[in-house]
Amino acid sequence: MRHVFWLGGGSGAGKSTVARRIADRHGWRLYATDDVMADHARRTTAQEAPLLHAFLAMDMDERWVDRSPRTMLETFHWFRGEGFGLIIEDLARLPRDTPVVVEGFRLLPHLVRPLLTDPQHAVWLLPTPAFRRAVFARRATAGAGFTQRTGDPERADRNLAARDALFTERLREETTRLGLPALTVDGTMTEDELTERVGAVFGL
Repeated sequence: MRHVFWLGGGSGAGKSTVARRIADRHGWRLYATDDVMADHARRTTAQEAPLLHAFLAMDMDERWVDRSPRTMLETFHWFRGEGFGLIIEDLARLPRDTPVVVEGFRLLPHLVRPLLTDPQHAVWLLPTPAFRRAVFARRATAGAGFTQRTGDPERADRNLAARDALFTERLREETTRLGLPALTVDGTMTEDELTERVGAVFGL
């Protein structure tokens, strides 16, 4: 995994944009964990990933409306590391002569840390509550979010935002405890500046 660089963080922090820019600029391979979630779900059994399969059995209101944000946080399969081993399997199949930037919220610090030959090969983007609210407001205005398929989209959006706020705080605590790099995203940096900051962590 010496050729792998990890970019994790909370939802809406700009991980996908930054990772794509770094990959394009340096000729790296990009591995987006969001893109393989459906494939990974198909590759697991209920015994291997019980939280995932319980989630798949729920309807949209059970997932996003009827439960508290805290319960949503504690039972969300990707937040608990289910399927992380499949990310490693995928990366192991890739050629090692080209660096790979891996991005996504599924990159939990305590799971990535044992894989690092250099702590500077990983960084987490942590959006502030105000920045996250702005991102979610734009998504809600666009009307393209999956919460529109619930019986109460406004409540679902509130639950999702609160859950993601809790998740971001967990990432902040965990990166601090493990001594891993993290950058606060509050809207004061442009996408170019954020890309440069991440690149500097990676030693580019």
